[in-house]
Amino acid sequence: METNLALLLLLAPLAGFLLNIFAGKKLSRNLSGTLGTLAVAVSFAVTLFFFMQVSSTKEPVMVNLFKWMTLDNFSVNFAFQLDQLSLLWLMFVTGIGTLIHVYSISYMHNDENMHKYFAYLNLFIFFMLMLVMGSNLLIMFIGWEGVGLCSYLLIGFWYKNQDFNDAAKKAFIMNRIGDLGFLIGIFIIGYLFHSVDYIDIKNAIASGSFNVNDVTNMTWLGVATLCLFIGACGKSAQIPLYTWLPDAMAGPTPVSALIHAATMVTAGIFMITRMNFVFDLTPDVQNIIAIVGAVTSLVAATIGLMQNDIKKVLAYSTVSQLGLMFLALGLGAYEIAVFHVITHAFFKACLFLGSGSVIHAMSGEQDMRNMGGLRKVMKVTFITFLIATLAISGLPPFSGFFSKDEILMTAFHHNKPLWVIGSVASIMTAFYMFRLLYLTFFKDFRGTEEQKNHLHESPSLITFPLIVLAVLALVGGAISLPGSSWLNEYLAPIISHPAEHHALGTTEYMLMGVAIVGALIGIGLAYAKYIKKSFVPVPDNEITGFAKIVYNKFYVDEIYNTVIVKPIYALGAFFKNITEVAFSGFIFGLGKVANAIGAQGRSAQNGSVGLYLFVFVLSVCSIIAYIFLK
Repeated sequence: METNLALLLLLAPLAGFLLNIFAGKKLSRNLSGTLGTLAVAVSFAVTLFFFMQVSSTKEPVMVNLFKWMTLDNFSVNFAFQLDQLSLLWLMFVTGIGTLIHVYSISYMHNDENMHKYFAYLNLFIFFMLMLVMGSNLLIMFIGWEGVGLCSYLLIGFWYKNQDFNDAAKKAFIMNRIGDLGFLIGIFIIGYLFHSVDYIDIKNAIASGSFNVNDVTNMTWLGVATLCLFIGACGKSAQIPLYTWLPDAMAGPTPVSALIHAATMVTAGIFMITRMNFVFDLTPDVQNIIAIVGAVTSLVAATIGLMQNDIKKVLAYSTVSQLGLMFLALGLGAYEIAVFHVITHAFFKACLFLGSGSVIHAMSGEQDMRNMGGLRKVMKVTFITFLIATLAISGLPPFSGFFSKDEILMTAFHHNKPLWVIGSVASIMTAFYMFRLLYLTFFKDFRGTEEQKNHLHESPSLITFPLIVLAVLALVGGAISLPGSSWLNEYLAPIISHPAEHHALGTTEYMLMGVAIVGALIGIGLAYAKYIKKSFVPVPDNEITGFAKIVYNKFYVDEIYNTVIVKPIYALGAFFKNITEVAFSGFIFGLGKVANAIGAQGRSAQNGSVGLYLFVFVLSVCSIIAYIFLK
């Protein structure tokens, strides 16, 4: 029964994909969307069943389908592992995924390729489930590549726009760079442990069959974890592989919500948490992870300060929040990173879907300079957006406060410079998120008369997911309260070395106070500038000085273009115009010589028997002369 249910959990979205891709054109738009939504809802229901079972028994559900490959002393089973970590991930992948599907029925209703949209969305969920459910690194890699492919299809969904196509290609190519690192890491792990199965690797370390005192072993293990981290950087948009994520806004807004909140970008955090018993053995790599995470958080938050596209602000906030999660991973606080993944999924999905509701009302307008005053006509969208903004800003009692405070508190006890960086990034987050809120929902409307006449609250299929997500963003922190964490106890069987939890004392209360005051400072600065002074960001061509550098994202794309893309194009042009031409000339030259020789030989084949006999006799005489005169 467990095997059948696990297969139903995995294959229901695949069935939705097949139905919509092959029969979707013949279905009505509502039926196409409903089938796609039901497919994910079935997976959520089955996940809920397994979640309750594992929570009760504390025993993981193992589903072994068949032996996949065997090579000498190395073998891989095609199997699934439903334990505490995978089920937690499945809960928000399928749960939030279902809400995003419901939202999409209304949001994409007028799109001519709605059936194709739901097909891609279902396929994306299927590969994400594969990534999470697999019992070994190779099955995870199948899902890893699958979500990369689907993100390409979804980001470039409106393929008639060349800019959107370019954004899809950028996401695909940058992820391939990280994927190469991930693949090399898998090969090294397989070489060291003769297995890529999570349980086998964990047992090898625990039993001592993998010698952790061997310098060669540990050197290779360090290389492997570094390669795995490079893979995580690509999928979860960390420096230097982060620039694809803001461009991924080209896709439909529900896609942005799905990629940013619940699925693809969390894959890197999932992989490192899943392999925590390996990363614990390589503290140098953990330090690199913590530093990269903290720096990414600060850089992305700085860029977010100056963005005027509502979705771009949210995109850079995603990169920044992911940086905080990696900071926690690098400090060995895996369960705290998972906690922030969950709360982030709630408030970020709410924010993206809320921005979609705004864009829908504004007839496609995304520039906040042309908005304002929307709270009067979009009360549900405004209230839910406000709750999610308070959550990401880190104010109590909203969910983001608890998870973010845990990360900063852990950083304070391990590495104070990183705590300072994380705290500054958090203050910036509060500032730019309330900047977004004030520019969008407060003061007078700054758009056109036509846009003003089109303003309206979104239909219930859009507002219902917003309300559910806002409630979760409000109360989601309850799963891990200071001093009483259900989440930490739940994940205890998965984490080899649980993070050190400090009793709530003067220092901890002081740190909470600092975090709250920091958030209030950010909110206050935004209020003073955008409400009290009614400041509206100037047009692009009037931005000057350092603000222009920040607005242009520190010209990182331009640097990549100059340092990497153009030299590769030049190298390609050299091979095409010089090497290929020279090589082709040489080969064609050989052909011409052979052809000329053949032509001479052909002229000798004139049908004269006398000439043939003469040549024959002359040849025989030459051979005889050679033999006797040698």
